Amino acid sequence: MNVASLSEAAAERFGDYRALWFEGRWYSSGELHRSTQVLSGGLRHLGVTPGDRVVVSMMNCPEVGVTYGGLWRAGAAVVPVLFLLTAEELRHILRDSGAVAVVTTPELLAKVREAAGDVAGVRHIIVVDGATSPDMREVNFAEVASGSPDPAIHDAAPDDVAVVFYTSGTTGNPKGVLLSHANLLAMAENAQATHSFGDGQVGLACLPLAHAYGISAALASSYTRGTGVMMRWFDAGEALRLIEEFRVTITALVPTMMVFLLAHPEAATRDTSSLAHVISGGAALPLEVQRDFEKHFGCTVLQGYGLSESAAQCSMNTPDANRTGSVGRPVHGVEVAIVGEDGRRLPAGELGEIVIRGDNVMLGYHRMGLESAQAVSEGWLHTGDVGRLDEDGFLYVVDRKKDLIIRGGFNILPRDVEEVLHQHPAVAQAAVIGVPDPAMGEHVRAYVVLNGTAASPDELLAFCRGRLAAYKCPSSLVVAPSLPINAIGKVLKKELRAQLAAESAG
Repeated sequence: MNVASLSEAAAERFGDYRALWFEGRWYSSGELHRSTQVLSGGLRHLGVTPGDRVVVSMMNCPEVGVTYGGLWRAGAAVVPVLFLLTAEELRHILRDSGAVAVVTTPELLAKVREAAGDVAGVRHIIVVDGATSPDMREVNFAEVASGSPDPAIHDAAPDDVAVVFYTSGTTGNPKGVLLSHANLLAMAENAQATHSFGDGQVGLACLPLAHAYGISAALASSYTRGTGVMMRWFDAGEALRLIEEFRVTITALVPTMMVFLLAHPEAATRDTSSLAHVISGGAALPLEVQRDFEKHFGCTVLQGYGLSESAAQCSMNTPDANRTGSVGRPVHGVEVAIVGEDGRRLPAGELGEIVIRGDNVMLGYHRMGLESAQAVSEGWLHTGDVGRLDEDGFLYVVDRKKDLIIRGGFNILPRDVEEVLHQHPAVAQAAVIGVPDPAMGEHVRAYVVLNGTAASPDELLAFCRGRLAAYKCPSSLVVAPSLPINAIGKVLKKELRAQLAAESAG
């Protein structure tokens, strides 16, 4: 069992065809497949052995997929790292993961050198398309991938680690999520069984391949013969141009990307009529954003739900079963339940914690036994998200348990307030947090980013008062130029709390 078998099977099933466009060049499926075979042999020759961990720190490019495939074929585990991390953050991951090598690009090399400088376990720094220093650890990617194709695929056990995702830290310090080959294969198979869009699709790949959501979308595409158009990094104007030029039919986005696409001046002039389906995930999708996006682009938005700990797959709306406001039914092979504080299952319609069971659930957290046992109990992954199931089995994600605001004994879900703020025509983004209050326990504080239309805090607060119960209304509201977000657009509420604490202390 090895997740690399997906690309092997695709090569046999579909043959050689024009598979990927990236920055002016086409790559054939045969070329990419052969490159993974060559690289796996080069990695073995370099001393990478089954079970080794290798950090991959790159922006999107074809070499990212080739590197993942080459490492998996050699039996090594991939440790994807967002290129935005600081040297200090990268150093922590190198040490914590026990990485033996790093694969990176010239523009990130200085940071990688700084991070790996005193990490003795890092034996090699492999640089894509760039000169290396006299440092004996550095080697050019082209040299490693210059031999003959190696057809061998390491026979991994189902629970052998295939990837270590370091969480974005939206609720605390990053943890290393251990996903096995069986987890990734289940994720890809579940996605295919749940919704098959068929051959001939043209997909825009703009999610970072260092994130579980991006890898999920890439692996799921192994089952169809389609064309990919890859972006190094998301840019709304460039995305609109590529949709028009290549007649893109499907893409996966996060809600923030949708907001940027809607707000871009070229959204009114580019021909995006080919776009039929958009898969949304990574963060909560405001209803107003979904409605505006579908109306403007004439496409269907299919919202899904997942997290790194579930190999990015839990539930998904499909073209023939799409319920606005929900994140769909559980994908094939995954069971979802809602439980109360006592751990008992709750009936349809009642709010509780979302728990998940299936072959996609992680092995655990790297070197964090207690946290692993708390997260996964008797096969059930406790997500920390609050939600409900309706009578037809559609899942609705309401909020994070840790974000719940308790004001004067009343529970307030931040998303309830955020949805109302999104209804105001001037609001592009909104985030709500609880602020300590000596009398009430907490009060509600809102942050909004405007879309170019003027609106004062008083106007927005009055808007809320007309649509929310008094106890839910924000006591204060800040109009901000931007909100702190992670690489896939999820608002980092802990940073908003930290900013507020710093202001209060000052």
